[in-house]
Parts: sequence; structure tokens; C-alpha cells
Amino acid sequence: MTDRERDPTGSLPHVPDSGADGTGVPPTSGARDPSGVDPDAKPIRYRRADGSEDETTTDAGSEDCGCGSCGCDTAPEGSNVAADGSGGAVNVEPDGSLGDLRFTTPSEGTSQNLESDPAERVNVPEGVDLDTPSYEIRSEMNDIETPDEKTWFMELDTAVIDEGRCIQCGTCVAACPSDSIGIGEDDLPELVKMCTGCSLCWDFCPRGGLRYERQWKITGGEDNVKGAGDPITEFSARVGESWQRNAQDGGVVTSVLSHLLEAGEIDGALIATESEEEPWKAESFLATTHEELVANAGSFYNQTMALGNLDLDRWEHKLPDKPAEDISLAVVGTPCEIEGIRALQDFEWEYGGQEEGVRAIDYTIALMCTKNFNYHRLIGEQLEEKRGISTDEIGKMDVLHGDMIVYDHEGEEVLREDVTEFHDATLKGCNECADFTGYCADLTVGSVGSSDEYSSVIVRTERGMDAWELTEPDLDYHDLEDRSAIGKLQGWDKKNAFESLERPFDPDAPRFIEYTEHAENYGVELNPHESGH
Repeated sequence: MTDRERDPTGSLPHVPDSGADGTGVPPTSGARDPSGVDPDAKPIRYRRADGSEDETTTDAGSEDCGCGSCGCDTAPEGSNVAADGSGGAVNVEPDGSLGDLRFTTPSEGTSQNLESDPAERVNVPEGVDLDTPSYEIRSEMNDIETPDEKTWFMELDTAVIDEGRCIQCGTCVAACPSDSIGIGEDDLPELVKMCTGCSLCWDFCPRGGLRYERQWKITGGEDNVKGAGDPITEFSARVGESWQRNAQDGGVVTSVLSHLLEAGEIDGALIATESEEEPWKAESFLATTHEELVANAGSFYNQTMALGNLDLDRWEHKLPDKPAEDISLAVVGTPCEIEGIRALQDFEWEYGGQEEGVRAIDYTIALMCTKNFNYHRLIGEQLEEKRGISTDEIGKMDVLHGDMIVYDHEGEEVLREDVTEFHDATLKGCNECADFTGYCADLTVGSVGSSDEYSSVIVRTERGMDAWELTEPDLDYHDLEDRSAIGKLQGWDKKNAFESLERPFDPDAPRFIEYTEHAENYGVELNPHESGH
């Protein structure tokens, strides 16, 4: 039985008698005057609980005004005053049903009095400075401790970026499912919005949580850790076209990509191009024509954060109009970049804005690499300041036979110097890399092991073999000239890496390294996100 069924008088349930002991119902609109009498407040009328027809209002001090809503007997036409004249609630019919609501026009020219400063922050936990928020606020607002194994971008920032170990591959940017990581003006990863603590940026970083030597075996098999790996075949090759002059060594990479485009195997290739603002600085570029490939032939010696530039929306104007899942790309990069893309592709996790680009990569070409350079330290400090070579003079750069070589626009050498003399310009994190020959790539291309004007080509996968067979008719090639030279440099690279790594090198260990394990090996802070990093 409802309250109304128990009380035939039609009073509203649980509403006290407005005349009993001075109890009243407060007004529902308008500002409350401290005196208790607010001329702008709208009074509410109820039928008395005892069923009498006496009328009362809730606005102390109000008088009959003839409006039909303050308690007077002169209800205007069309009002919802009870039909029996008793002055019941304006939207309640005698039978207890709700009628149409009637709203009071808001007051004009009045405002609420604020007795306190509206900018004052209330209920702030003791010890928390809201003007300079940090991750510490979490521990101030609750007693939940973050597990040591929960990893945030702050861990990556502390252990890799701040330590100068970042190799600028861009894998962390590609891995972030919330697109919280961007590329800063210093060409390093930076947090651009709140980190969710998913740990993927740490897990896939080749200098953080990714045990890259384990990735070699996962991608290439059990024997893909010895010498130059376990390739299908190897060649020394070159192209004969006139554009080879601007290409690096034999121009094979440009030729392979051009043939893949022509055959419809790929829709574009992520390569490097020269920055329009900073001469001889490499930036990511999606080439979709033979002409673009030829125009950008040659090598640069700084990283482009390539995997941080896989958002297909960025390249939408260059790609064919078809579903993203049907887009096919090739990527040319350093061995660490290829390790990163292979690891990302091994999982079905979603990678935010880079997801479609990660999945679109079908061909990978690694460039043989012992070290890469910081652009400003190499071009600005080492060449311009120390050696007086301006960027306007440089026509081509090469690292060949252990020498850094700079050519002018006529192809004449202006510098040849032992590459070790440029050690101060290298990326510190490169010292820990043991992957000179790109173990995870479909094709590896470089100059070591072949004579001048030829490229050494290592075919590692069936897909790499497909690319080679498309290109082979237009190449001048023969068996790899000096396999031992590649093996020797690969061995030297591993030796240096073993001396620099502060963790065990173990191809059979789990692919991912916990941050807690890394912190113990490298002596970095365990929970930087808890200490206001």
C-alpha cells in the first residue's frame, strides 16, 4: 500500500505540516537571504496534511499577491491550483496525479552572494601543493602503494632518456596505446599527456625492457645469433643507372624499393629525407614514387625516430584511397629500429595512432650499423666548429673502411678521418648494441664485405628473397666478396656491446626485462614516478 493509499487526504508523503512547530519547506529557487526573507525566492504551497483547506506558504513574510502561487485566492486562469480551491501543490491534481509543471521566470539583475573567495581550493590533502602537481599526489590522496612491477613512462625517462642511452628509434612512441608519447624539439621522446602506466613503452625499448638478442631468435630462428646470422643467401651488387652517383654504395636499397613499388607490392616506403630547416639532418619521409626514391638516395647519420612516424593519417595525402588494412609499406632503418618493429608486430595489442602503420609494414631493410650520431654534435660541433666544414659544402657523407668521409658537390673528398675521432658525437646507447648486421630484417644492406661502388646484400627471409628476385634482373651482382669482413666487424661490435651492457646478454632468456631487474643491474631509481620525477 502506498502512502497516498494510506492517507486519503492527498497530502504529499513525508512532507511535514508547515504549521507544526514552525516547520516549513524551503523555497526552491532564488538566492537565500540571510534574514530569512528573500523577495526573489519562489514560495511553494502544499495542502495541509490534515486535509483542511487553510492555505499556507513556505515563504515567511510573504503576502497574498494575486499570482495564484503564493497562497492567495486569486489564481490566474490556467493555473494548477487545486480545483476545489484548497490551494494544493501547483502540479498535484486532487486525485494525486501530477499535472503540468509551471516554472518561474528566472530573476534578472541579481546574483548569488559569495561569502568566500571562489578561487580558494577546499579540502586539499595536507602536504599537497596543487600548483605544482606531480605523481606524488597519488600517494597523498590514497594509501594504495604502486607495485614495483607497474612501469610508467617516468621509468623509461629515468633509466634510458635521462641517462643518455636513448637511440632515437621511436619504438616507445609507436607502442603507446594512449598516444601519450611524442617527439620533443630535442628529437627525444617526451610525455605529451598523462601516462596510463601500461608499461609498453618500457617493454619494447631496445635499451630498456626489450631483450633484443632474444628477438633475434624469435624472428630468425635458433641459429640467428652467430656470426652474421642465418641468411638464405648473400651478394655483392650494384645498379647501373645514372642516379647511382647520389646513392649510397651500390644503390641497391633504392632499386629494391623502386621495384616493389612498380610491382604493386608496397604502397610506400618509409625512408629518410633531408630537413628543409636544418641541412643534413634526416627526417622521416614516405616515398611513394620512383622519383621520390631517387631524389632521396643516400645516407644520413642521425636517427629519425622512424617508428614514431607511422601514423597513417600523417601520410594520408600520399597513400591510395583504400582500407588501412590493405595498405602495404616497407621501412628502411637501423638494426635497432627493425628489432622494435618486429617485436611490436609479434603481439595483437593495440598501439594507438601508430597501430595501422605498425601492421602495414610488410618489408624491412636494415642498414649495417655500428653507431649512429647526434645531429647537432656531429654536424654542428665536429664538422662546422672543429673542422670548419659548413653544411653548404657537403654533397655526400659516408662511413667506409673505418673512416668518416665527406665529399663536396663535385664528388671530391673534403675530409677523410678515422671514425673513432667522432666518438663524442655518437649516441651513447649505440655502445650496447650487438646487432651490426640487422638480424631481424628481411634484407640487410651495407658496404662492408664488398668493393667500392658495390653493396653487400644479405637475404634473411622468404619475403626478402621475393624482393631480391624482383630487383635482380636490373642488378650487376655476384657472390658476396668478403664474408669474413662482415663476420669480423660483427664480432667486434658484439665485443664492444658486451663491455657496455650492464645486464647479462642471454638470447635464451625471456624477451622482456622487468624494470626492477634493470634498476638492479644499472643502479637507477626503482620508482621514479613516486619521487616527483
